[in-house]
Amino acid sequence: MKKIGVLTSGGDAPGMNAAIRAIVRTAIAHNLKVVGIERGYTGLLNGEIKELQIASVGDIIHRGGTILKTSRCERLKTDVGINEAIHILEKNEIDGLIVIGGDGSFQGANKLGRSHIKVMGVPGTIDNDLAYTDYTIGFDTAVNTVLDAISKIRDTSMSHEKVTIIEVMGRRCGDIALYAGLAGGAESILVPEEKYEVPKVCEKILQGKKRGKAHNIIMLAEGRESAAELQKEILNHTGIESRVTVLGYLQRGGIPTAVDRILASKMGAKAVSLLMDGKSNRAIGIKDNHLIDIDIMEALTKRKVFDQEMYSLSQTLSI
Repeated sequence: MKKIGVLTSGGDAPGMNAAIRAIVRTAIAHNLKVVGIERGYTGLLNGEIKELQIASVGDIIHRGGTILKTSRCERLKTDVGINEAIHILEKNEIDGLIVIGGDGSFQGANKLGRSHIKVMGVPGTIDNDLAYTDYTIGFDTAVNTVLDAISKIRDTSMSHEKVTIIEVMGRRCGDIALYAGLAGGAESILVPEEKYEVPKVCEKILQGKKRGKAHNIIMLAEGRESAAELQKEILNHTGIESRVTVLGYLQRGGIPTAVDRILASKMGAKAVSLLMDGKSNRAIGIKDNHLIDIDIMEALTKRKVFDQEMYSLSQTLSI
């Protein structure tokens, strides 16, 4: 192992820069050359490759986003694209590739790993939807960003005595809504993993109103249903107007928390260590506060288990 490459792919996540920093500095400390591939797999196919030095990653641990930029790449889903990417990696004498991203990024890494080029997957996605790891880089920051928004929205919700629906990211995984909703004291948390009936949500709103509750916060994961549709249903069932706040890409940005910086640093260094040991096609994760690595294909096929205990607790505390 003489030279490794690193790229970020898919949606950006706070903490990606901390992972890049750890990868670069760990590699250089072991006399390896490091190159950064800009704009993910698209940049790889376009040959957007540059050498990274220690100074290249100075003062980035606290920055959100990714200094390498990111994109989604349809070309890599084809055999032609995979073969072209392998050729470019070989041409640039890159022996190992570290991919920071989510499930789509890991699928690309898995295909590239079928060649002699060694690959590592580092989980960077705010959705926390990779089942093999307890947490992904960016999730903690996203939850805290949403929690801060809840605190601000609560002030005006209370002042106007309104029901407020806060829509957060999570098409297939409701972890952001669940964690932020529990920490923010939401009255209802609606996630893709759990069925719910609008009349029961409305009943909780009316019961609260009867005992003098001034307002309600409803957390809605975007994969559950349209916030606008839920708004109409609440009005039809209760006669109460509600407001909708869609947080959108606000959740992706911001200064990464200490948790994400430390997690990213550990995972980035671990990826380099595994490459130096001659390993390949591994996905790095964390279980019970210990770093793990498993086969990327195994990581992709694991089924995410929803935290039913936490969801039940949120319902108990929001009576």
